[in-house]
Amino acid sequence: MRIRFTEAARIQFLEGLEYIRRDNPEAARRFREKAEEILRRLEEFPESGRSIPEFPGLPHREVIVRPYRFFYRASGQTIWIVAVWHTAQLPDGPGH
Repeated sequence: MRIRFTEAARIQFLEGLEYIRRDNPEAARRFREKAEEILRRLEEFPESGRSIPEFPGLPHREVIVRPYRFFYRASGQTIWIVAVWHTAQLPDGPGH
């Protein structure tokens, strides 16, 4: 399996990194490294994330890399990261 970001999720991730970087560049680097490590685990264990509590009926799952939630869905041999939200945000649904 391989990890891919939708365009919207990539923008959300980069905006989150930039937000953290403005206050603390070192914290942004650590967050990026931790996110990459956790997302890489999904390549071997795609079901390791939890069902999204707000949307238990959807086929999407999430992993949390504080302070962000990464929403994803496995499709074939690809894990699609569809949204990246700050944990204080309430999503309308994955990919929104």
